[in-house]
Amino acid sequence: MYFDYFGLKEAPFRITPNTEYWYAGGQRGEMLAALLYAIGQGEGIIKVVGEVGSGKTMLCRKLAAQLPDGIDSVYLGNPTLEPDDMLAAILADLGETPASGRQARLAQLNAALLARHEAGRRVVVFVEEAQGIALDNLEFLRLLTNLETATDKLLQIVLFGQPELDVQLAAPRIRQLKDRITLSLSLSPLAEAEVADYLRARLAVAGYRGPDLFSPMLIARLTQLSGGLSRRINVLADKTLLAAYAGQTHTLTPAHLDAAAGDADIQSPAQTARHPRLTRWAWLSTGVAAGLGLLAFVAWQALSPTIPPPAAPTQAADTPRSPAAVPVARVTELARQTQRWLATAAPETHVIQIASAKEAAQAAVLLGDLNAATPRPVRVLHGLSRGAPAWMILAGEFPSRDAAMAVLRTLPAAPAGTPFLRTVGKMRTVVLPTG
Repeated sequence: MYFDYFGLKEAPFRITPNTEYWYAGGQRGEMLAALLYAIGQGEGIIKVVGEVGSGKTMLCRKLAAQLPDGIDSVYLGNPTLEPDDMLAAILADLGETPASGRQARLAQLNAALLARHEAGRRVVVFVEEAQGIALDNLEFLRLLTNLETATDKLLQIVLFGQPELDVQLAAPRIRQLKDRITLSLSLSPLAEAEVADYLRARLAVAGYRGPDLFSPMLIARLTQLSGGLSRRINVLADKTLLAAYAGQTHTLTPAHLDAAAGDADIQSPAQTARHPRLTRWAWLSTGVAAGLGLLAFVAWQALSPTIPPPAAPTQAADTPRSPAAVPVARVTELARQTQRWLATAAPETHVIQIASAKEAAQAAVLLGDLNAATPRPVRVLHGLSRGAPAWMILAGEFPSRDAAMAVLRTLPAAPAGTPFLRTVGKMRTVVLPTG
């Protein structure tokens, strides 16, 4: 794998929850503290809701590891268990051999909890995938919290589930359970800055000590593709590193990320909305065998990140204007903006390349020569053209080839070359990796 190549002691982006890789950003640290406090109070039911892959299991395991010495934890990870099986699982976790029959098991559980209470201990039950538990079984869990002494509850429950859990809890026939919830938390997706910290933190735990591998442009694109969900971030980051390794480069590019997304069948929310019949999110295991061929094929490709929200394309009247001097600094700033834009623009978006130059100063002259008939917005792409560095002047932004062609036909040939069409998808392979 790529561990030695990037100076890592182990895989930094495995999807198995390992509390050594606990990330306290994105309010996870505050949530952990709130959960520990609520459990310390010993009353009520606690609920944690988050999307698939948002980090609920990692939070659950970190919480179990951080519990005070006087609190024992029980873990229920199978939402299909019937009440009798739940009782058997709880008793087994507490070191008891389950009796036969529900009433006998309830009495056995009550006795075990009382024994722990007398020893100054309490029990908390962590229930994962709670959205998959039948309503009657959720109600049964609530009844277990009725086990108590004259002053203390003997059992506390923490529910971890997807947003569908909230829908279930809205059912009138289990309103008593909802009324018992004293703390309700929601795991939100990570923001772009938090994704950057998350990647950096996991790489550091895995032993990486070099400069940032993921550029700001790449993080922006990764955040968009992953929706800020940690599991998807892990899958994309792992496969992006694998693609770079296959191409024998230490420079991670958008081409590597796009290959990773394709191999994992992960689409951005916008793409998913346009194709509702496609699976919303999917991911594969991080093994090399299936993905290496694809990743090696595209690993030579690299991207230059790109620009802010584009304006609607317009075509002004064919009115000449006097050339205006364009500072070279403006050319380089436009190139940086184009890099940010390319990272998020739809691959099928078309632009018109109207000219190119070998030097930024020459590109500045070309920009100054543009007239009002040039489609807007005007962008500058700095990359490799036919194997040589070039500053490419791009004009317009069109959702389809037909729309772009309609404008292209009206443009005259320029001294610097005949205008032609480019797509965002193809431009993402213009800049070759240099690391």
